[in-house]
Amino acid sequence: MPNEIIPYFEMCRRENIGNLQRGMNYRLNNAYSVILMSLRPNAPYADRIEDEGLTLIYEGHDISRTQLNPDPKIVDQPEFTLGNRLTDNGKFHKAAQEYKRGSRPAERVKVYEKIHSGIWSYNGLFELKDSWQEVSGIRKVFKFKLSAIGEEIEVGISLNELKQRQRIIPSSVKLEVWRRDGGKCVICGAKDELHFDHIIPYSKGGTSLSAENIQLLCARHNLEKRDKIE
Repeated sequence: MPNEIIPYFEMCRRENIGNLQRGMNYRLNNAYSVILMSLRPNAPYADRIEDEGLTLIYEGHDISRTQLNPDPKIVDQPEFTLGNRLTDNGKFHKAAQEYKRGSRPAERVKVYEKIHSGIWSYNGLFELKDSWQEVSGIRKVFKFKLSAIGEEIEVGISLNELKQRQRIIPSSVKLEVWRRDGGKCVICGAKDELHFDHIIPYSKGGTSLSAENIQLLCARHNLEKRDKIE
């Protein structure tokens, strides 16, 4: 479920990989791709969210730091390896352009966001809709546009609740709520299976932009609350 908080090792377990370190992972399995993002201060890439959290603009990734390339930030982000194979930038770019041409469906992408050391938030399932290159300083970088889509629809879930689940809560709000609530459910004090919950649901006029409207709830209390205003 979007806005779920999970430890790093749980994220790796769910994706069936021992060590998930790369930010871009094209077709990590046969069903979808995975990207890791961060909007924290001093994050290495200029990711951003738009459309009230329904759109993610994700920046491509740099070449690896080597003795020959000690500063990746002055080198164009690569589309191909030295062996002329597609990098993950190239694979995502190819998928986006093929979707725009109508030759394939949109690539589905799971998005995880780092909010604290060893702690990640699942931002939900997205579709890769567009890609381009743009100048950033003295080099070219890739940009990828992803649009939020619904998870598997639960029995009885309303359209308003589905839309609410699709929206990304800004990182600054997540960090403030995490610190304020002490990393535990505000109702029972549980420290596992946590979620960022809208106190007043988005569907009823609540906002994702203020920590005053966001709280930490464990999975049980989050499911019990659903879209009720308490």
